[in-house]
Amino acid sequence: MSKKADERKCIIAVQVRGTISAQREARETLKLLRLGRTNHAVLVDNRPAFIGMLRAVQAYVTWGEASAETVAALLRKRGRLAGGKKLTDAYAEKIGYKSLGDLAEAVASCKAEYWQLPDVQAVFKLPPPTKGFKGKTKKSFRAGGEAGYRGEAINQLIKRMT
Repeated sequence: MSKKADERKCIIAVQVRGTISAQREARETLKLLRLGRTNHAVLVDNRPAFIGMLRAVQAYVTWGEASAETVAALLRKRGRLAGGKKLTDAYAEKIGYKSLGDLAEAVASCKAEYWQLPDVQAVFKLPPPTKGFKGKTKKSFRAGGEAGYRGEAINQLIKRMT
């Protein structure tokens, strides 16, 4: 029923649409995922609870499996501590990792959950992607849009947003 830590994968979820005309259930689910604005991203794992939440709001978010390089770049460029300070190697050493790269590797392999680390802002505030979104944000990724599940293609989007 529950997956082992070896089978878990790190998932990046990015909000691509606003919620002005969204139903109340979708707004509440986005709040539970800590996604409050467009272009905000969170790191979660592929537990059935998180996957169900992402499917419930798939018209407003895009998500996929993150590579270790993408997680490392995201932590280095956009990771923040409480108070808005950047993540540093000193913080990684303080919580028991050799460097920020080791912390990123642990987060990518789901050995550490990013949102449960002490004094860390769980949300990454990203700029819009370079040269814009390739499709409409109201259509699903399979239909040529941007919303919904995109698998490994999330890494290219995050690279354009960091």
